Amino acid sequence: MGVISWIKTISEDINTIKEKDVAARSVLEVIFLYQGFHVLLAYRVAHKLLKWKIPFIPRMISQIARFLTGIEIHPGAKIGKRFFIDHGMGVVIGETTIIGDDVLIYQGVTLGGTGKDLGKRHPTIGNFVTLGAGAKVLGNIEIGDYSSIGAGSVVIDNVPEHCTVVGIPGRIVKQKKYIEGQLQHNRIPDPIACELNRLKYEVLDLQEKIIELTQK
Repeated sequence: MGVISWIKTISEDINTIKEKDVAARSVLEVIFLYQGFHVLLAYRVAHKLLKWKIPFIPRMISQIARFLTGIEIHPGAKIGKRFFIDHGMGVVIGETTIIGDDVLIYQGVTLGGTGKDLGKRHPTIGNFVTLGAGAKVLGNIEIGDYSSIGAGSVVIDNVPEHCTVVGIPGRIVKQKKYIEGQLQHNRIPDPIACELNRLKYEVLDLQEKIIELTQK
């Protein structure tokens, strides 16, 4: 049963990459050319060995995988189904990180801690979450289901479901409905631009009122 489950998981990983990456033209390409797939294989072995309380070897496997792929996943992290790391160079996933199902992350993403805290010190990522390139999610915080973290954002506070976060520090932008398709993470609103536009129109309105008063 263990072997069948293992084969099913690997098959699911391959199908997920083919579905979410238009550049993946064949199963052979995924198996031999995708470092996100390679690091997941290494992680699953290391994670299983760690659960069996085998010392040293799980960390050694993760370090070898890091050297070969540029992606660091601590064997203690908990990762759900259909997880996809696109490109992946520079991705870091900390020891107490929990990742839900159908999560998509891009290169340079860090799911890290904020210091030397003990216990749960890394993020919990919900289902159907997208983390844009270079995003940093730090500390024991939660990212709600169907949320998107914009490229380059730094998130240090909880994010509710169906939200988009942009900026440094990350600012939450509520969304009325989920935009179908995780690859559309570039379609995110800019709260700073929205605020500047609002201020612009307020200034124009005040200027008009001042002109009216001076003409009386």
